[in-house]
Parts: sequence; C-alpha cells; structure tokens
Amino acid sequence: MADLSPVENLRIPSKEELRELRELPIDPQAEQEIIDSIEEVYFSSDSFDMVQHELEKLPPELNLQELEEYRDTLKKQQDAVSKKVADLILEKQPAYVKELERVTALQTNLQLAAVICTNARRQLRVSKEGFTEASLGLLANQRRRQLLTGLLKSLRTIKTLTLNELSALLTQEEDYPGAIQLCLECQKAASTFKHYSCIRYSNNRWILWFNWVQWEKEQLDVALSKTCKHFDILHYTKVQLAYSLLDKTQTAMDQLHMHFTQAIHNTVFQVVLGYVELCAGNADTKFQKMQYKDLCTHITPDSYIPCLMDLCKALWEVMLSYYRTMQWHEEHDKQDSNAVASDEVMVDRSYVKKKLEHGLTRIWQDVQLKVKSYILGTDMSNFKYDDFIVVLDVISRLMQVGEEFCGSKSEVLQESVKRQSVNYFKNYHRARLEELRMFLENETWELCPVKSNFNIAQLHEFKFMGQCHSPSISPSRQSASSSVPLQEERSLFQQFLQDGNPFEMHIEHKEEETEDVLASNGYESDEMEKSVYQDYDSDSDVPDELKQDYIDEQTGDAPQNRVSKESQRGKKKSDYNLSKANAPILTNTTLNVIRLVGKYMQMMNILKPIAFDVIHCVSQLFDYYLYAVYTFFGRNDMYESSGLGLISSRLRTTLNRIQENLIDMVRQHLSVPLFHGSAEDRKEKVPSPHLSQLVVLTNSGTLYGLAQRVVATESLVFLAEQFESLQSHLDTVMPAAKKPFLQQFYSQTVSTAGELRKPIYWIVAAKAIDYEQMLLLMAGVKWDIKEIMSQHNVYVDVLLKEFEQFNKRLSDVSKQVRIPLPVSNVLWEHCIRLANRTLVEGYSNVKKCSNEGRALMQLDFQQFLMKLEKLTDLRPIPDKEFVETYIKAYYLTENDMEQFIKNHREYSMKQLANLVNVCLGSHINKKARQKLLAAIDDIDRPKR
Repeated sequence: MADLSPVENLRIPSKEELRELRELPIDPQAEQEIIDSIEEVYFSSDSFDMVQHELEKLPPELNLQELEEYRDTLKKQQDAVSKKVADLILEKQPAYVKELERVTALQTNLQLAAVICTNARRQLRVSKEGFTEASLGLLANQRRRQLLTGLLKSLRTIKTLTLNELSALLTQEEDYPGAIQLCLECQKAASTFKHYSCIRYSNNRWILWFNWVQWEKEQLDVALSKTCKHFDILHYTKVQLAYSLLDKTQTAMDQLHMHFTQAIHNTVFQVVLGYVELCAGNADTKFQKMQYKDLCTHITPDSYIPCLMDLCKALWEVMLSYYRTMQWHEEHDKQDSNAVASDEVMVDRSYVKKKLEHGLTRIWQDVQLKVKSYILGTDMSNFKYDDFIVVLDVISRLMQVGEEFCGSKSEVLQESVKRQSVNYFKNYHRARLEELRMFLENETWELCPVKSNFNIAQLHEFKFMGQCHSPSISPSRQSASSSVPLQEERSLFQQFLQDGNPFEMHIEHKEEETEDVLASNGYESDEMEKSVYQDYDSDSDVPDELKQDYIDEQTGDAPQNRVSKESQRGKKKSDYNLSKANAPILTNTTLNVIRLVGKYMQMMNILKPIAFDVIHCVSQLFDYYLYAVYTFFGRNDMYESSGLGLISSRLRTTLNRIQENLIDMVRQHLSVPLFHGSAEDRKEKVPSPHLSQLVVLTNSGTLYGLAQRVVATESLVFLAEQFESLQSHLDTVMPAAKKPFLQQFYSQTVSTAGELRKPIYWIVAAKAIDYEQMLLLMAGVKWDIKEIMSQHNVYVDVLLKEFEQFNKRLSDVSKQVRIPLPVSNVLWEHCIRLANRTLVEGYSNVKKCSNEGRALMQLDFQQFLMKLEKLTDLRPIPDKEFVETYIKAYYLTENDMEQFIKNHREYSMKQLANLVNVCLGSHINKKARQKLLAAIDDIDRPKR
C-alpha cells in the first residue's frame, strides 16, 4: 500500500490515528457504501499488485482534474477501510483480556492439582506396604483355599471328561485319531457316572460332539483337503487313521478326489485372477465373478509367460501331492501285507487302489482342460519368437509331466498348442519373408568376415542340435540332463519329490554364450592380414590357415592336409584363393537366413506335429534367397541366343516353380491385371526383391560387379551346403507321408544352387572381353593368300592381350574377395568358350579363302591356344574342337560335307552356309552347293 502512488504515500495508521479515525463523525451507512464500492480484486490475494492495476486502468489521455477526483475517491476508500479495521480491533479488545485472565487461572489450578496427586500417591504407597499386602492377602488366600478344597473331589471325578482337551486335539494338535479315541473313552466314562446331574449334562454334550465327528466331519474334511496342495506324511497319516476309526475309508477316498478336483479349479483360478487384477491396475471385483475360461482372455501379453509359469508350478504341486498320496498308500499296503486283515479291510484296500489309479487320468484331464483354456485364451500370433519358444518349452515340460503322471500323450494339450503354433508360425513366417526381402533389397553383397572354421553349430540357434534329444524331454531340460546322465533315468516326480519344481528352471536366465564366429577385420589374425597381399609364390610368412587346402565347391569336401610349396606354386594361374584365408563366403543376409532356419528348427523340434509346415517354410526361405540371387545377377535375355545351355531344364523348372508359388507378381507390378490367384493365396506370397542402388554392375573396372556376384553366388552355394548338412535331421522329424516333398526339395532346388554360377558369371565373361573388336580385326584379314604364312595375325595378339587384362583384373578382384577355384574355372571357361565361338563366327564371315588361308587360320588358333595355356590351368580348353573341326571342314568333300552338316548341329545355319559357299569352285561345284544348301535349309526348317 506504501507504493500506491508516487504523489500520495498511503500507509497503515498508528493506534493514535486509529483512535482519531474512530472519533471522526462518519455515517455508518455511508461508510459501508464506500467499502462496498471497492473493487473485488483488492481482496483477492496478498500478491496482488495494486499499483500495476491502477496504472493499467489509466486512460490513454490523462486529465489532471479527473485524476485528482479519482485519487480522492481512493483516499476515502482507504480511510473507510482503516476506520473499519480500527473499530473491529477495539471491539474485540475486552474479550481478549478476559480470555487471557481465564487461561492464567487455569494454569494456577493445574499446578495445585499436580501437587495434590503427588502427595496422594506417596501416602497410598505407604498404606499398601504397611497394611494391604499383609492383611488382605491372608484373607484372600484363605478364601481361595476353602473354595478349591470343595472343588478338588469333584474335579478328580470328572477329570477324564474335559471337552477342552478334545477341542485342542482337533484344532491345535490336529490329532484326529486321538480326538476320536478320547471321545469314545469319555462317552464310556460318562455312562458310568450318569447319576450325577453335571455328568448327564456333559454326556449330552459328548453325544453331540461325537455325532459331529462321526457324521459331519467338517474339521476332518478340511484337514483332508489340505493334503491336496501340500502333502505332509504325518498329517495325512493322522487323517487316514481317523477315517479308519470311523469306518469311513471309502468315503474318505471319494472326498479326496473331490477335493483334488476342487483344488485344481481353485488354484488355476486364483493364479490367473491375481495376474488379471494386477494388470488391470484397479480393485474391480467383476473379474472374481467371471468364469475361468473368460478370465483367461484378459491376460496381457507381458504377463502371459509369468502367469503360465506360476500356473504350471501350482498344478505341479497338486499332481505331486496326488503322486505322494499314491506312494503313501502303496507303502502302507506293503507294511500291512504281512498282517492278517479282515475281508472288510481287503475290500477297502482294493477300492482305494482302483480309485487312485482311475483318478490319475481324471486329474490329468482336468489339468489339460485348464491349461488348454489358458493357451487358447490369448492370441499369441504377435509374440516375440523367444517368448513363444518359452511357451512351447513350458508346455512340452508339462506334457512330459503328464506322460510320467499317467502315461498320457496329452492329446488335448497337443491340439491346442498346435492350433496356436500354426497360427503363430504363419504370421511369423510371413513377417520373416518380408524382413528377408528388406534385407535383400538393402544388401550390398559385401563379404561378412567369419573365421575359416565357421559352421552353423557355432550359432546359438543350432546349439540344441548338439544336445541329447528325447521325445519326452524339453530342450531346456536336455541341457541339464546331458550334464547329469544319471538323472535321465529318473522321472521328474523322483527328482523333485521333496524339493524344487520342474518349471522353476524356465525362469532362470540362461547365460549368454558368446559366438566366436567373426574374424578380426575379415581375417583370422593380424599376421594373416599382413600376408594377404603378398605374392603367394613366397609363403615364408603365410599363416597355417592359408596353407590349408580349399573346399571343393562341387563335392563339398574340405581336406585338412597341408598344401606343399610346390603345389601352391603349381596353382599359380587360375587359383585366386591363395590371397585370402579359406573362410566361407557369405553375407549378413546369409547369416540371418541361417539363424532363421535354426529358429524354425527349434520350434519344429519342440512341436513335431507342425514339422511339415515348418520345413515347408524353411524351403521357402531358401527358394526366395535363390530367386533373389538369380534376379539380381543372373537374369539376362541373351541366354537364349547364346546357345550355351547356361540354365539347365531343372534350374529353369525350379525358378518357374518359385515364381509361381512364392512371388507375388500383383504387388510387384501394380499395372498388371489381377491373376487367377485369390487374395488369400497372395498373403502367402512375397514381391520379388529389387537390387540395391548401391550395387553397381555396369562398371568395367570392377569386372561388372564381379566381387558382388561372387559373394552372392557363393553365399548361396554355402547356404545350400548348410541345408545339405541339415537334411538328415529334417528327415527324422518329417512325417513319413511328407518325406517325398523333402527329397524333391533337395534334389530339385538345393542341388541347383551351384548351377547358378553359369548364368551369373557368363554376364561378366560376355562383357569382360571385346569380342566385337576381334570380329572387326578378323574382317580385315586377307584369307585368299597364295603362300603359307609363318606369322600369325594381329587379332590373335589383341585377343590374348584382352585375356591378360582379364587375368589382371581377376587378380585385383581377388584381393577384395576370395575367388574359389570353381568360380575362376567357370569364368575362364565362359571367356574361352565365347572367344572360340567368336573365332568361328569371324571365320564364317570370310568370303574368299584359299588352302593357304585355311592353314593361316590353323596357325592363328594354335598360337592362341599356346599363349592361352600359359594364362590358365583349365584343361581341356573349352570348345577347342569346336574351332578346329570348323577349320578342318573346309577340306571336306561333297559327301563328307553333307554328313558334316547333318551331324554338327552346334553350328549356326550361317556358319554352315559359309562353309559351302567358300568351298565353291575349289572342290564343290554349283550343283553340289545347291544340294548342300538345301540340306542346311531342311535342318533349319523345324526351328522356324
């Protein structure tokens, strides 16, 4: 308020000023009106800035007179408020003084009372010590003695008839046979002293109690029900003895089975209810009124596995209690077998034995139905793979428990798990195929560096294959049982009879084993890395890994014998392996596919009923990878025109089958009208992948992406080899009726992986050497010479230089990625085959040729062969006879020429016609020429 105005400083008035304000003659009504005129905002809070408020209310144009009037109004309001405050303070002053006087008086009275209490306590303590304990204590003891003396005789008489002892035996000690025996003895004693009125009253109570024990047996029934969840031998022995005293052995067994059934229901309901309410996060009681089957549908995916674990643990406790109950009866029967038993006892034993044996199947059926409702209550199609494997593993363990419990094959559980597994696996596989397509479309086909001794057994996904398998042992148990062989012969009930639970091991976190499969920087060691680019003729610093032999891609053999220096020097032409370690050639995508196959096989190993569905999906993974490699690197329209038979009929059939059954052409080409397949069929299909734009296949400097082609093709070959190694395992789990599918998959698909080398590397060979330039150089050669030449033509040197350049670029690529011997052989074979066919094509373009010219052709070809053999170890030279036979055909007579035309369909019509035309005039006349041309036309007519 002090800051209200820079002109007029407003402040709180002092007491004298307040008194003066009160004395001012102001009309109360007028004063109240002034206070009411104050804006409400002034009474809002202590943090209110009145100065800011008043300044904001000022008009844009200030008027001094209006401001003074408004200031006077504010002063009046302040004076009115100040006077009102002063009135209130003075009005309450007498009441304050009066109340302060009362508080002072009360304090004085309390101090006086404290003194009085202290004195009283001191005097009472003196009186107690001097009089009460001595005199009154004697009187009390005397009176108690007189009363107890009168009761002693009566208590001795009815000592054995106390009801409290019976109650303690039943409720506290749980000695049911002792309580019943005591009840019978008391009833007999009560009949002896029935002439006493108190005894008659007690006798009536004993009769009522005895009837309760004998006919209702509530406490005994409750005690019997406790054994269903936690079996205690001593407790159960007491209960059975009590029922035998009551001659209710058969009734007890009927009640026991009813309690076991009720225990199963209550146990599973409480477990599931607890998780449902926990996940719901509120105390809504609507879940408690639900049926168990409906309650299972409210389990969330996050709590599904913990709830399943607890459910199986709880059910295990119930079944273990039943198992121990049967054990008790078997041991009890053996102990009593030597004693002479009445017919009634024998009947009871027989009844109990049959009832217990029949109850095994009944209880296991109840367990299956409860677990089935839980399994089918949740859609697991979107579960993570590891979580779903845990579910299968737990259910597999539960089925093992059922088999040991009653010999059941658990058809109910198997069917429910199969339904969930098929549904899950379809969605999972569809997602994995889409994921594989994404990997392939982003794959740059770079080498994934793995060690030379890499094999799939080193991957986590295939660890289960090295363990001892048993149809009744789940994978998690297999690892434990393999380390303790003696436990394999013991059932789960024997292993966990006293302590533990077979389902506890599923929640233990498995220690992650490190996978030591990747090499450092792509090499086995730094030492190897140093020697990678050294000349392989000098092997003094070559690591031992480099001195090993190399895998034969055709046979799959991997010899371990060392390669001698001489053999290494001998493999100096076509073998580009020596500059790299003999590690498998594969990509990250290949490794992902192999891991995925391992996961599929884990699921198949746990759930054999869907083995065929899983193997079919495994085959699709390989199919898609093979189809992708073919479409990326091997598809070319020039195959048909080459006439080299690059794609075998088997490979073509396989590619067509994959395209028809797996590739979704509608999603790939949206402009294409819908084909005859349904939308459901297309769900099972995947669009054809597209090669990443980062992969360049048109650069001649990299031999048209040869490194990427090698990695892609050889990774497919490696993948096929891994599939071959898995064939025996897949065959063991494949149903007999479906084994032809597996055999066909291996014979027609897996075995064709190596055949893709020809079309893929042919594209490189076709572009790596300039065959057109050679044709132009050959066209400029004069072949109708008159003398035999001793010098070959220039085109041979040009062609050989092209091959030398090809060899150099091949060596450069081998520094980037290892080129296996079969690959280099295919490349050289393609290049030589194309060169030889180009030679024949060039010779077929000759218009005139003399015998000396034909000799020159032979000289050129021999020079080419001689120089070529120094560049490559490939033997025999491909299509060597193709060229030689064509050159020698110039010398054939008319009849031999006709036979030659019929027998040699490998030559084109143009090449055969040229033979005839060039020979015209030398040893073939025009009539013979017409005849031979007609024969050529007859051969060509069926093709047209």
